[in-house]
Amino acid sequence: MTRRGVGLSAVGRPAAAAALALLTTVAGCARDPSAPVLTFSGSAVGLEADVLGRQFARFEANHPPLTVRLRVTPDAADERRQLYVHWLTARAADPDVLQLDVIWTPEFAAAGWILALDPFQPDITGYFPAAIAANRWQEHLYALPWFVDVGMLYWRTDLMPAAPTDFEALTRVAIGARSRGVRDGFVWQGARYEGLVTVFLEHLGGFGGAIIDEAGAVTVDSAAAVAALTFMRDAVWATGIAPATVLTWQEEQVRFAFQNGQAALMRNWPYAHRLLQDERASRVAGRFGVAPMPAAAGGSPTAALGGSHLAINAHSDRPEAAYALIEYLTAPEQMLERARVAGYLPARPSLYDTAELSEALGLDARRARAIVDRAVPRPVTPLYSQLSEILQVHLHRALTRQQEPRGALADAAEAMRGAIARAGLDARSAEGSEAP
Repeated sequence: MTRRGVGLSAVGRPAAAAALALLTTVAGCARDPSAPVLTFSGSAVGLEADVLGRQFARFEANHPPLTVRLRVTPDAADERRQLYVHWLTARAADPDVLQLDVIWTPEFAAAGWILALDPFQPDITGYFPAAIAANRWQEHLYALPWFVDVGMLYWRTDLMPAAPTDFEALTRVAIGARSRGVRDGFVWQGARYEGLVTVFLEHLGGFGGAIIDEAGAVTVDSAAAVAALTFMRDAVWATGIAPATVLTWQEEQVRFAFQNGQAALMRNWPYAHRLLQDERASRVAGRFGVAPMPAAAGGSPTAALGGSHLAINAHSDRPEAAYALIEYLTAPEQMLERARVAGYLPARPSLYDTAELSEALGLDARRARAIVDRAVPRPVTPLYSQLSEILQVHLHRALTRQQEPRGALADAAEAMRGAIARAGLDARSAEGSEAP
């Protein structure tokens, strides 16, 4: 996922294209056409375009005669990845800097498409460890975190005195809210796509399990995994705290249900917070809070790690300049500006101790930090896309009652182990670092 795993709506695409075109034009405006050009490829829509344009301009002023230009890419993650693969397999030198989804780094590194950053000696001590771990492949660092996304629990402060901290309490308050006339107790992303894997990962960690353990073994068929998936299924078909429609919902359908006052609890990404605060559009403005996802006995509150990272095209003609741009964009000042303008969570823990970040985000940054500290990467492996597709299919079969959770996860684990074996990867090569 880039940020939320959702693409632009049909209505938003023309405006986004206009913003992207404007930024691409402005980036090199009034520059010597013979000056060296550094290209950056990634998402820059609306407020993102505004802040990125300003940051490019400042970087250019400090690095003459470089010109930075944006290489337009789709906002939808799968479309952007497909375009990147096309460019990189053709050994194109342009774009120089790539915005990668957190789950792409090991795949691109194993393919030889991006450069290891170790020769540039980046200072990684100032980043969240989970974000750095997601960017390592075979003990080398291939990207730097630009911003982080984490799954969090949104709860209605007018319906409950505090956020539930365990799954039993979540079920209880969700049922209670429904008895008070709220249509849905707990809404989450249940469609068959990457978002479902992140929701499952958070339930899985909450029950004490992992998709792949620290030794590299596939453990998605463990007792903890069965308990987690059974809870998710029962939320729809037994306790009824989640509507059956969640099995077709992605981020925006979930947000609208909560924003319109139709749900008591919601699992979503931080982007929703600013939108929910808008009194003109939100019926829950001033009446919600955020908290870590719940956990059962033996588990830990878990947040799926999302976000974007910056890497250098292995075929770039200007790797040193590309790294200088990455270093600039990932500096604390730029991260704070992105938080203030576009609501992105910084990848540097030190910023969460500042009043500036709380003001920028419109929420207590220390509360956000408590959630980010629970961030867990999805399995760090070049096979992740294939493993995720397997898992999506079997999770959805269980949730739609085509299979029992135990059987669905057993089939998923067998298929995942087979994929790893066919790829010739040993346990450490397929190691996942998502165990809490």
